[in-house]
Amino acid sequence: MMFIRPVAHKDLDGLMNLARSAGVGLTSLPVNEERLSRRIARSVLSFAGELDKADQGYVFVMEDGATGAIAGICALEAAVGLKEPWYNYRVGTIVHASEELGVYSRHDTLFLSNDHTGHSELCTLFLHPDYRANRNGGLLSKSRFLFLAQFPQLFGKLVVAEMRGVSDEAGRSPFWEGLGRHFFSIDFAHADYLTGVGQKAFVAELMPKHPVYIDFLPPEAQAVIGQTHENTRPAVAMLESEGFRYEGYVDIFDAGPTVQTYTSEIRAVKESATVAARLADPLPEGDKNFYLVSNDSLAGFRVILAETLAPTHEILLTPEQAQALNVEEGGHLRCVALYPKENA
Repeated sequence: MMFIRPVAHKDLDGLMNLARSAGVGLTSLPVNEERLSRRIARSVLSFAGELDKADQGYVFVMEDGATGAIAGICALEAAVGLKEPWYNYRVGTIVHASEELGVYSRHDTLFLSNDHTGHSELCTLFLHPDYRANRNGGLLSKSRFLFLAQFPQLFGKLVVAEMRGVSDEAGRSPFWEGLGRHFFSIDFAHADYLTGVGQKAFVAELMPKHPVYIDFLPPEAQAVIGQTHENTRPAVAMLESEGFRYEGYVDIFDAGPTVQTYTSEIRAVKESATVAARLADPLPEGDKNFYLVSNDSLAGFRVILAETLAPTHEILLTPEQAQALNVEEGGHLRCVALYPKENA
């Protein structure tokens, strides 16, 4: 039985093993005990309600109930940019016109933006390769939507997610080579690492403050603006099926798209319902579907994926599933179908 729960101090070794399997590139999951310990401590304090909203970050792990192994990680930032600026580029337009000369020209541009300040962020999603089966990816990623639905007061009205931009097998980013390198004089991987570990002041210090004319960039850089790395396309498709959309914001380093939506408009948030737990062993025969099911506890939050009959005011669970959720007969739960109806 796989289940999602808040990260705990005891998970440090498990996260270190997870980080080693992630390799380079996932800067928010470093092979560094000190940084991971700080991340865990911040999450524990967030779940305990002991941090201001500007500092809150909620980290969840997927645990293999049979072995106790940490199989995956995902996280939610309550409000980005309230203490340190949160940068991206907004793709916009500038028009140059002269009626006297009969000249009219329109140019696509990149504006340095802090527009997402105060919004919530989906981040740090990684599933160990050994567990990429049995819908574990959907459970890990979408479990956060039930947390958003259960505790909306902890988050902003809009949720964003930064998608990985285009880079080659060597980690070379065409957008970085065409723009960022001219201002930073460091490798893309190093710049990405610095922002991932929270050292973002250099962005404001070195990035051009004026609009960047896209026409002036090399064709290779222009071509990847708003494009997603091929390995990240399934994640984008999943978010799009939940209501997320690209609205013209891109990463300042690799120009990967930022997708966003109103928290209340996320499909799994909007369609989730509160039900009561009813135990059955075994489950009765009938047409079953996959449902994300969570309890209503904050510090003791749990999510599982249950294949069961369509819930009404109750949802049928096995004793094992109820145990994973730390819920008894009649206990309050929140549930939603794993997939949108058209994909069910």
